[in-house]
Amino acid sequence: MRARILRVFALVVKELLALLRDPASRAVLIGPPIIQLIVFGYAATFELKHVPFVVYNQDQGQLSRELVARFAGAPSFDLVQFVYDQKTVEQSINNKSALMAMDIGPNFSADLERGRPAHVQIVLDGRDSNTAAIAMGYVQSIVTQFNQAQVVQHGMKPPPTVLLDRAWFNPNLDSRWFIVPGICGILTLLVSILTTGLSVAREREMGTFDQLLVTPMPPAEILLGKALPGFLVGTAEGTLIVLMAIFWFHVPFTGSLIALYIGLLCFLFAAVGIGLMISSLAVTQQQGLLGVFLFMVPAIVLSGFSTPIANMPQAVQYITLLDPLRYFLIVLRGSFLEGGGVTLFWPQYWPLLTIGLISMIVAGTLFRKRLA
Repeated sequence: MRARILRVFALVVKELLALLRDPASRAVLIGPPIIQLIVFGYAATFELKHVPFVVYNQDQGQLSRELVARFAGAPSFDLVQFVYDQKTVEQSINNKSALMAMDIGPNFSADLERGRPAHVQIVLDGRDSNTAAIAMGYVQSIVTQFNQAQVVQHGMKPPPTVLLDRAWFNPNLDSRWFIVPGICGILTLLVSILTTGLSVAREREMGTFDQLLVTPMPPAEILLGKALPGFLVGTAEGTLIVLMAIFWFHVPFTGSLIALYIGLLCFLFAAVGIGLMISSLAVTQQQGLLGVFLFMVPAIVLSGFSTPIANMPQAVQYITLLDPLRYFLIVLRGSFLEGGGVTLFWPQYWPLLTIGLISMIVAGTLFRKRLA
C-alpha cells in the first residue's frame, strides 16, 4: 500500500513539475483566468448605463416638461435631441442614433390636470430585445415615480395600480453580483479541464507515454496520478477567483465556506473525469484542445449562466442535466447571495458526484484500451 502511494505521489509531482516548468503552461494557468475575470466582471453586465433617447413633445405643458426632465436627469438615460415630427422619430430609431423615443400627446398636461389618463408612447429599438426589455423596465420605474409625485404635489387622483419594487438577495439589482460568481465557475472549469484534458495527449506527443507502459504502475494508479494535479490546480485557481470576487468586486459572501468547498470538490471531480475522458481519446495536444473547446461552449450555454434553463425547450432542459457547470453555478450563487448551507446544496452535490464517477469509469476504460 505504501509503495502504491509513493508511486502515485511521484507521478503527481512529475505532472505538477511538467506544468510549472513550462512557461507556456504557467501563463495559461495563471494569467488568462485573472485577466478574464477582471474583463468579464466589468464588461459583462445586464445594466444599461447610457440609453440615448429623443423626445417628440406635442404638449409643451408644465407636466410634460417635468416628465421629460425626469428622464433627462436619470443616470441611465441620455437625451439626444427634441424632434418635431414623427418621421424624425422613425429615422432616429432606424439609424440607431437613439435606442428609445418618447412621443407625448398634445393634451398630456390637460388630461392629467383634469384627472383623466394621459398617454405617452414609448418607441424602443427591438433589434436588441434584451436591451429593449431592460430599458422598458427603467421607463416604467420613472413613470411610476412621476405618477406618485403628481399625487403628492398636486393632489391628483392616484393611479389605479401603484408599483412597489423589491428585490431579494440583490437589493440594488447589481448585475455584477449575478455575473461574477458565474464567471468563477466557468474559469474554474476551464483551468481544471485544460490541466487534465492535455495530460495524456502531452505524454503521447512528447514520446514519454511509452515510459509509463514499462513502469510497475497499473492503469488505475496512472489515472489517479493524472487526476490529482487537476484537483490541486483547480482548487487553487477556484480559491483565488473566489477571493477576487469577494475582495476585488465586493460581491457579498453570505453562505458557508464548507458548503462552497464541498461543491467545489464535487465539481472538480466531475470536471477532472471529463478532462481525462477527452485526454484518453486525444492523440495530440491539438486534438485535446479541440475536445476541450467542443465541451466548454455547450457547457457554458447550457449552464444557465446567461439564459435561464427554465426558458429553454424541454428537450434541451434534459440535456442540461449532464452539464456539471449547471449544478456548480447554483452552489456558487447560493453561497454568495442566498447564504445556503450543505443541506440546501445536497441536490447539486450528488449529480456532480454521479457525473464524476461515470466519467472516471469511462476514462479508466479508455485508458486501459490505450495501454493495451
